[in-house]
Parts: sequence; structure tokens; C-alpha cells
Amino acid sequence: MANQRQKSRLRRKKRIRKKVTGTAERPRLTVFRSNKHIYAQVIDDATASSLAAASCLKVAGDELDKTGKAKSVGAAIASACLDKGIKQVVFDRNGYAYHGRVSALAAAAREAGLEF
Repeated sequence: MANQRQKSRLRRKKRIRKKVTGTAERPRLTVFRSNKHIYAQVIDDATASSLAAASCLKVAGDELDKTGKAKSVGAAIASACLDKGIKQVVFDRNGYAYHGRVSALAAAAREAGLEF
């Protein structure tokens, strides 16, 4: 059974996903954060396929703090997208507040050349 914080996030997620969908021209960049790690994935909702993914488990080292890991994941997902010819995405914060690690990931992805 999920606690109240998880239920609230899932309600926000459903409300956001009504409006945010990814297409082949402009896929959806979604973020998942846990207590220790952060993950990013680029999804084409029309074909229900994942186009690129990055996580702090493969990108960042243990010497970085959680915000530093989020920045490195943002840069990694942007470079993976640019390698595949994806320049524009739709950002899906997945029910999380656009603050802290989520905004750090988004800012790093923008700095690396991704547009949203």
C-alpha cells in the first residue's frame, strides 16, 4: 500500500500525463527519482518505445552529491538524444516538483543542447 505522499505524486502524474505526450518528432523526456538515484528516459508514446535512457548508476560516480548526479544524467541523456538526431523533447516531471534534482537535470539537458 502506498503512503499518502506517493498517492499524491501519482495523482499529479496522472493529471500531467493527460496533457503531455511524446511523438516521434518530439518525444517525452521523463524523470524518475528515488532517494539515492535519478533516472531519465526519452519515450515515443506513439509506438510505446524507449529511444534513450540514462541513470546515475552508469553515468555518475559516488563522489558526487545527488544534485551533481542529476546534472550528469541530464548531460548524458542530452548527448544520447543528440546522437540519435533528437533535438526537441517534451519534459515530463513525472509528478515531482520542478525543484532541486529535477530542475538540475532539466537545466543540464538544456545546456547540453536539448530544447524544451
